[in-house]
Amino acid sequence: MSAAPSIAGSHSQQHPPRGRPGPPPGSDPFAFACVSIISCSLISLSGLFLSSVVHQVPEGYVGVYWRGGALLNTTTPPGFLMKLPWITKYEPIQITLQTDQAICFRNVFMLFIMLNQVRDIPCGTKGGVMISFDKIEVVNRLRKVFVYETLLNYGVHYDITWIYDKIHHEINQFCSAHSLQEVYIDMFDQIDETMKEAIQRDCTRYVPAIEIISILVTKPNIPASLRRYFELMEEERTKLSASSVDFESSQALIAIEKQKIAEKEAETQQKIAVFEAEKNAQVSKILMEQKLMEGPKRQQETDDEMYLARERAMARRYMLQLVGRMVGAN
Repeated sequence: MSAAPSIAGSHSQQHPPRGRPGPPPGSDPFAFACVSIISCSLISLSGLFLSSVVHQVPEGYVGVYWRGGALLNTTTPPGFLMKLPWITKYEPIQITLQTDQAICFRNVFMLFIMLNQVRDIPCGTKGGVMISFDKIEVVNRLRKVFVYETLLNYGVHYDITWIYDKIHHEINQFCSAHSLQEVYIDMFDQIDETMKEAIQRDCTRYVPAIEIISILVTKPNIPASLRRYFELMEEERTKLSASSVDFESSQALIAIEKQKIAEKEAETQQKIAVFEAEKNAQVSKILMEQKLMEGPKRQQETDDEMYLARERAMARRYMLQLVGRMVGAN
């Protein structure tokens, strides 16, 4: 009875389960695991080493480098480049047009800072009213020849100092020197150019690498009550402008009609003058023809009168002779 289990146990020891193949003859599972771990580590280290050696500089950027924390006086063009692993640090610096707080930023850190701080720029007007600008866009460019000097003096995020902080300062200076009416209505179209000139003036003096291309300032946010007041003013101004336009249009139409009437009157007077001139010319012609016709007639009458006078004189002389003869005969 006791022999059966021993036989079964020996049988199970002689034939291992088919679902689990045993290790190959002469192999050590522990050594195989160590080799696998070392291989994976080497692959990871080689990939990390390669990524720390080979880097890419995008088009429109230049590569700048730090070694041991010191900025190197070299820049590299776009493309795939190599550097010392873990010793040399690099950063791509944009030298083409860029827009702080609108289009593009150099890295995620800059994007985070600009989006979380420049969206709301508060300032106080000359009259003490607090307003805010939602967004101010600054299109600028970093000159390639001054990249090293700029980063040496102001770091990678130079535009935080000379554009972002400067915008806050200049917009507050502008608001504090003008009333709400001037900032919101009268001089709003001049803010862009004023900001551009102010920032470019200081950049030219201290950071010649930065070129300010343009600045776009959004309409400021003002208290709701004042905004409604300005809206009512604009509505009234629009109505007055419309009525003024209507009045001017009517006046223009009246002036046009008066001009047409004056032109008609002038044309009529001209026609009358022409008619009178033609009439006078016809009368003069008739009178001249009459005078020309009366000349021969008067000449004939004169000749007839002279003939009659001559005949009368001859008849009188003949009568006198006849009377003289008769008297002599008696």
